[in-house]
Amino acid sequence: MKNVYSFYKENIEAYTRRSNSLKKKIHLMGSIRLALVAALICCIWLLRNESPLLLTIVTIAFIIPFALLMWYHNKLYAKKEYSEALIKLNTNELNGLDYDFSAFDGAPEKSSSEHDFSLDLDLFGNRSIFQSVNRTVTIFGRELLASWFMSPLTQKEAILKRQEAVKELSTLSGLRQHFYVTGIKQTGSKNDLQMLSTLVNGKLMFANSPLWKALVWIVPGLWLLITTACLLNIISYSVLSIYLLISLFIAYLRSKQINNLYNSVDKMNKIFSIYSKLMESIEGDQFQSSELISISKELSHTDGTASHTIKKLSQYIGGLDQRFSAAGIILNILYLRDTRFAISLEKWKMEHADHIKHWIDALAHFDALSSLGGFAFNHPDYIYPDIANNYFEMEGKALGHPLLNRDVCIKNDINIEKSPWFLIITGANMAGKSTYLRTVGVNYLLACIGTPVYAESLTVYPAKMVTSLRTSDSLVSNESYFFAELKRLKMIIDRLQQGEKLFIILDEILKGTNSIDKQKGSIALMKQLVSYKTCGIIATHDLVLGNLEKEFPEQIKNYRFEADIKDDELSFSYKLREGIAENMNACFLMKRMGITI
Repeated sequence: MKNVYSFYKENIEAYTRRSNSLKKKIHLMGSIRLALVAALICCIWLLRNESPLLLTIVTIAFIIPFALLMWYHNKLYAKKEYSEALIKLNTNELNGLDYDFSAFDGAPEKSSSEHDFSLDLDLFGNRSIFQSVNRTVTIFGRELLASWFMSPLTQKEAILKRQEAVKELSTLSGLRQHFYVTGIKQTGSKNDLQMLSTLVNGKLMFANSPLWKALVWIVPGLWLLITTACLLNIISYSVLSIYLLISLFIAYLRSKQINNLYNSVDKMNKIFSIYSKLMESIEGDQFQSSELISISKELSHTDGTASHTIKKLSQYIGGLDQRFSAAGIILNILYLRDTRFAISLEKWKMEHADHIKHWIDALAHFDALSSLGGFAFNHPDYIYPDIANNYFEMEGKALGHPLLNRDVCIKNDINIEKSPWFLIITGANMAGKSTYLRTVGVNYLLACIGTPVYAESLTVYPAKMVTSLRTSDSLVSNESYFFAELKRLKMIIDRLQQGEKLFIILDEILKGTNSIDKQKGSIALMKQLVSYKTCGIIATHDLVLGNLEKEFPEQIKNYRFEADIKDDELSFSYKLREGIAENMNACFLMKRMGITI
C-alpha cells in the first residue's frame, strides 16, 4: 500500500509542476499576442498615409504570427487541462485509499430490494462497493459494469479469462489514467443509445438521390461560371442576383429533412470525438490477455480503425451543427454545404451501421475492465481467488470487508467444503454476525466478477448468490414485514425446486413474527434447505437452531460471535469461533441504559 500511496502522490507533484509550467507559457503567449496587436496598431498609425497595398502587407505580416501563437496557445491550454484532470484524478484516488469515494459515481438508482443481493450487500449508492470500484467514463461502460455486479459470472473459464485481463490492466496505470481523463470530459447520457439506434436505422434521404448528388456539384459550378461572366462583363449582375435566389431556394428546399437527420444525433459530435480518442488509445497490438486482445481487434476493420471512422462521423455531425452560423449559411448557398454533410453522414451510415454497435460494445467492455484493473491496483494486498469445479466449495482464510478500514478490520475464515452444507452463526447484538455475512457475500461477489478479493486465500464455486439480510415492509404495496420475508424465502425455495444451484446467505429469518412461530419456521426452513442439497450461511439470535447440528452433523456446522462481559464491561472480539453462543447482551445493555429488567 505504501507504493500505491507514493504513486498517486508523485503523480500529483509531477502534474502540478507541469501545470504550473504550462500556465507560465500560456501567460507568455498571451503577452506576445498583446504586443503584436499593439505593434500592428502603431504600424498602421505610422503608415496611415502609405498605399493600401503596403498597409495590407503589414497587417498580414502581423496576423500570421498572431494566428500561429493562438494555435499554440490552444494546444498549451489543452495540455494544461489534461494535467489538471490528472491532478484531480490522482487526488481522488488518494482519497479513495482512505475510503472517501465521494468523487466517483455509486449508481444509487441500481439498488433494488427485488434483486438477489444488491440492497443487502450495499452494492450501489454512497460509500458502496460499486462506488469504490467504478471509474467508468462512458454511459455504456457504466451500465456494463453495473450489470457485471448484478449478474456475476458463473463459468470458471469466463472468470479466469476476466482475471487475466484485470491483472494486465492493473499494471497499465498510465493507460488507465489517460483513458479516464480523456473520457471524463464527456460521459454522455442514457439517451445516447436511443440516438445511436436512430442514427443506424434512420431512412436515407440524400445519399441514394442522384438529383441531390448532382446538385452539390452543379450549384457551385454555376456560381463560378456566372460570377466569372459578370466580372468579364459578359452578362449582367442582375443574373447573379437571380441565381442567388435560386441557390437559396435549392439550399433550403430540404432543410426539414436535414434538421431531422441532425436532430437524430443532436450534440453527439463531441461525444463521438471523445469516443474516437478513447478507441485510439486501445487500438493496436499492445495487449497480452485474450479478452483485451479481442477488444483491440474489434476496433479494427478492413477500412482502417474504428477511431478514425468515428472521428469522421463526429466531423460530419459537427458540420451540420454549424449550419445556422453566418459562415454556414453563406457556404450553404454557395455550394450546398448542409446537403454535402447530410450525404456524407448517410454514406457513413451505409458503410458502418453494422459496425458501430460492436465498436461501442468493445469500448464499454474496456471501460468496465479498466475500473476493475484500477481496483486491483489500489489493493495490492488482495489476492485472486481459485475457482472450484464442483458445487459447492467456499474455503477462505482471513476474509475482510473492502469498505472497512484496513487498520481496524477484523478478518475471519470460512469453510464450506461440500453440498449440502450450512453454517449457523449465533451471537449477541453488535457482535459481528451481519458484518461477517456481508464480508462473505462481498468477497464471493468480487471473486465471481473476476477481481481480487480481500483475503489471504479463497476458493469459491461460482453459483448464483441469493441473500435475505435487509427485508423491509412496503406501505405502497400494502405489504407487511413478515409477508415481505415470506416472499423472499418463497423465491429462494422456488428456484431450488427448479434445480438452480444457489449460495444462500440469510440473516435472522422470520423476525417479523412471534418467537414461537419464528423458531418453528426457522427450523422447518433449515431442514427444507438441507433437503434441497444447497449451501449457505444463516445468522440468528435463536440458539435453538444450534441443535440442528446434532440432527444433521454432516450438513450443518455451528459458529458463534461472542460478547464478552468481564468486570461489568462489555467487549467484542469480532472473531468467529466454533460452537453456539454462550453470552447474550440485550439485558446487560438495557440495564446500562437505565431500563429496568
